[in-house]
Amino acid sequence: MRLPEAFVTRMNKYFSAHTEFDPAAFYASFDDDNPRGIRINRAKVHEGEDFPILTDVFGDCKPISWCRDGYYIQSDPSGRDPYYHAGVYYIQEPSAMLPAEVLGAKPGEKILDLCAAPGGKATRIGTDMQGDGLLVANEISADRARALLRNLELFGIENVVITNESPNRLQERFPLYFDRILIDAPCSGEGMFRRDKNAMRSWEKYGPKVCEVMQKEILLAAHHMLREGGHLVYSTCTFGTSENEDMIDDFLQNHPEYQVVTHAFGESITPCSGKLFSGGMRIWPQIGAGDGHFCVHLVKSESQGEIANALPTGKIRRQNPLSMFSVRSALDAYLGFLKELYIEDAYLDAQNIAQRQFVLQSDKIHLLPVPVDTFHGLKVVKMGAFPGEINETPKGRIFIPSHALALSLSKNMVRKDRILTLSRKDDRLLRYLRGETIQISAEEKYSLAASGYVLICVNQFPLGFGKVSDNMIKNQYPKAWRLQ
Repeated sequence: MRLPEAFVTRMNKYFSAHTEFDPAAFYASFDDDNPRGIRINRAKVHEGEDFPILTDVFGDCKPISWCRDGYYIQSDPSGRDPYYHAGVYYIQEPSAMLPAEVLGAKPGEKILDLCAAPGGKATRIGTDMQGDGLLVANEISADRARALLRNLELFGIENVVITNESPNRLQERFPLYFDRILIDAPCSGEGMFRRDKNAMRSWEKYGPKVCEVMQKEILLAAHHMLREGGHLVYSTCTFGTSENEDMIDDFLQNHPEYQVVTHAFGESITPCSGKLFSGGMRIWPQIGAGDGHFCVHLVKSESQGEIANALPTGKIRRQNPLSMFSVRSALDAYLGFLKELYIEDAYLDAQNIAQRQFVLQSDKIHLLPVPVDTFHGLKVVKMGAFPGEINETPKGRIFIPSHALALSLSKNMVRKDRILTLSRKDDRLLRYLRGETIQISAEEKYSLAASGYVLICVNQFPLGFGKVSDNMIKNQYPKAWRLQ
């Protein structure tokens, strides 16, 4: 591959000062095949259940050493596979799995993924949180925020708010608020050269300087939003020190209250240091099987005496013209639907959550673990869980479930007469994913409820809703997601 001359000159200078690396092996790696990776959705697949799924879909797979849920695959994954549409796995470049592993999200925390699209890191953070706490996934690009929304819904992540804001706008709203912040920073993308020709053209046109300005601003905004004792992970997919070690040195020069947390992932991860720190991590493409990444984990001292400004409080704005009577009737319609769909224990759990988190915005129902005023005035793409909406009919208000609700379920939550299970090889699955009506056998009809919504599953994984009608299931798969 012909690499930009300025890039080669700069890297040669780096390697002359770091003689432990073989420059020829580095440059040769750009002609190698791109490593392919997938990450299992641990919210849907329990540990120990990976390999029957992996071998069925991908054949021979090898674990990725720096991600406990990640695997190398030999063939290109198909976007037509039913397991993909059920959110069983996420297609992700192997190096990109490192930052969320390093972040170490825990249930009950408040976490910000500041540059979140397309969602690889946010989906991992969400599964680590196990539905407990608040994940704010921010993306400044409206187009990329839509891709982020789809991937989070595929993974069944409910305790997430997707914002479409600048870091500075979020900084104003969330001073010293988050327990952990991930910055997968916009960068010059040198690690993507062999995967994406546009990345090289962009580098030749703009170079790293434009990104460096943004990176400094993003780091500063994150500092203001991170609580004392909080964790900050900064990463890029580029090789230059100006966006990596030098960027962290500059940040630590101005914020000495941070310390670096070290990690050990084996020989595939190369330790790196700046002038003011050690304990950073690099994935080099000639050493680890990945496109390349830089990552550093910082923790903020608790000795600064900083106090967070209060977030908006007071009466929740439901942002709809309906009376409280209408809100209660909407809640009743929602819970009435769940009572028909869920087994008793799952219904009681859902009822308890709804009583605490129910928010009605126009005709849309949301479940939000924090007061809705927390996000008042911000551009919000997704407001917590979106189980569905209320429709007005001559017979009263009825609840219409969302596709996101179906993907957030597990089979053991749903009554047996509300589940249609199809094997991954059943050709009706592709017809369902195309939006077609599917036929059911006499035996299947006998086991299902006579009417109403049923959950379509590929083996044990929910895929979407349908509605029983005689000897068929009317399709409820979203039009925007259907296969062509």
